[in-house]
Amino acid sequence: MLSKSAVLLLGIIHKKPLNAYEITKLLAYMNIKWWFNVADSTVYTTLKNLEKKGLVKGTTEREGNMPDKTIYSLTENGKDELKEAVKKSILQFSYDTTVFTIAAFVMDILKTKEKKKVLKKRLDILQSYLAGISKQDNETWKQEVPDFHVANVERMIDIVQAEISGTKRLLSVVEGKNEK
Repeated sequence: MLSKSAVLLLGIIHKKPLNAYEITKLLAYMNIKWWFNVADSTVYTTLKNLEKKGLVKGTTEREGNMPDKTIYSLTENGKDELKEAVKKSILQFSYDTTVFTIAAFVMDILKTKEKKKVLKKRLDILQSYLAGISKQDNETWKQEVPDFHVANVERMIDIVQAEISGTKRLLSVVEGKNEK
């Protein structure tokens, strides 16, 4: 499975071929560091690793007297890997919400029909998690366990409910668009 950084970078490159410097500037401009901090060195290292795996292709260009720069674009294998990683990330639930956030951020790699399918399936998965966690959350149980444990389970319920809300929001955007 691809790393979170790899999925993010592949998704960015899918939208438009860029060099590593342009990617770091785009990440800074988008304030991604507030939900997933990717160091500039990670961008460069990840791009080189993706190139070795054949997921991106680097093309060297020169503009005037400027130094050479490598522009990265997705290969067909890179597109396929990104699609699979996005689907898997959407269909898994983790309390590390950056996995889903990155997948949602680069979800444009999927066709509308695929987006609907995986988002609806994610809703089912989340509803199942919520039902399972909520079984614990009753008055008898609350009296038998420490308050800190109760607060932690309630926090987990809050996270799942937030994920359900966010998934519904994304699904409503997808359903409002025409099929591609």
